[in-house]
Amino acid sequence: MDILRPTLIRIGGRVYRKNLIQEQAYQQEEEEDFCAGPSDCADEPCDAFVVEETGKGFQCKVDVPSPLYKYIIGKKGETKKRLETETRTSISIPKPGVEGEIVITGQHRSGVISARTRIDVLLDSFRKKQPFTHFLSFALNQPAIQEKFLQFKEEVLEKCSNDHGVSSSLFQNPAKLHLTLGTLVLLNEQEIQKACDLLQRCKEDFVDQIAGGKPLTVEVAGVEYMNDDPAMTDILYAKVHMKDGSDRLQVIADQLVERFVASGLMLKEWDRVKLHATVMNTLFRKDPSAEERNYTMTGKSSFKERESFNGRNILKLFENFYFGEVQLDSVRLSQRFSSDASGYYATSGQLTFS
Repeated sequence: MDILRPTLIRIGGRVYRKNLIQEQAYQQEEEEDFCAGPSDCADEPCDAFVVEETGKGFQCKVDVPSPLYKYIIGKKGETKKRLETETRTSISIPKPGVEGEIVITGQHRSGVISARTRIDVLLDSFRKKQPFTHFLSFALNQPAIQEKFLQFKEEVLEKCSNDHGVSSSLFQNPAKLHLTLGTLVLLNEQEIQKACDLLQRCKEDFVDQIAGGKPLTVEVAGVEYMNDDPAMTDILYAKVHMKDGSDRLQVIADQLVERFVASGLMLKEWDRVKLHATVMNTLFRKDPSAEERNYTMTGKSSFKERESFNGRNILKLFENFYFGEVQLDSVRLSQRFSSDASGYYATSGQLTFS
C-alpha cells in the first residue's frame, strides 16, 4: 500500500485512514491481531456514536455480533490489552456465543472515542473476510422453468458430453435456480431483522412505484459465459430480460443494492447488477451446495481449485435456448446453505410486489 495514498474505510458516514502496519500471520484466523498507533483517532469527534458521561468518567456501547468478539480479543487477549493500554480504557466483552453489547469505559472522553473508533475499524476489516451468510434473490424455480432446465441439461449431456470437462456434476440444482442481486454477511438475528426492515422500506420508497403493485413478467432465454475464453469456462448462465422490453427489473435490482450498500449491510462489487441465472458452475463439481461467487467475500479465490470446461459447443448449440417465461413477485432474503419445503433456499424475509 502506498503510504501517501492509504486505504480509506467508511464507517457510520465518516471516512478513516487505515494505517500501514506489519501484520503477523498466524495459522488460524481466530488468532489474527490488529495494531494501530496510540494516537489514532484520539481527537476524532464522536458524532457517529454516543458517549455517555457517568459518575466515574465516560462510556460507550457497541453492538457487535458474537462471532466477531474474537477479533477484538485477539491472540491470547493481546488485541484487547493493547487497545485498553493505548487508549487508557476498559473494554468489557460478553462471553463467547452470548449476544450483547461491548462496553468501553474510561476516565477521559477522548480515550473512549479512540477505543470505539479503533474497534469500528478493526471490525470493519474482519467483517469483510467473513463468508457471506445471506443474499438477495429472485427465485426462478417455477415448475415450467425447472422442466426446461432439465431439458437443457439432458440435451447438453447428449450433444456435448465429450467436450473437455463437461459432466452432469456441473449443473445447478433446478429447485435452486435464481437471480442473485447481492450478498450479505448477517451474523446475528438483529442484523437479519435490520435487513428485513430495510427490504420493507425499499418496497415503500421505490419498488411499489416501479413494479406498479404487480409481478414482473420476465423471459429466461439464451446462455452466456463469465470469463474471456469459452474453451476455459467456469460459469455458464442463462440471460434474463423483461418481456415488455423495459428496464424495470434492472432498475429495481440496482436501487436495492444501492440502498443495502448505503446501509452498510452489503459491499459494493459492481456499478450495476448483472442479471443472470447460473445454470452450470465448476464449483458444483466438488460441492453441489457451493454458491455462486463463493470466493468474493472471503478474499480467497477458489478459481485455482476449479477444473474449467470447454463451453464452445454449448454456446454455439444453445445460444438461444428458451427456458421460459416467469412471473417475479418477490425479492427474497435467502439463507446460504439451506433449503425450504420446495427445495429453494430458506427465506429470512421478503419484499412482495403485490
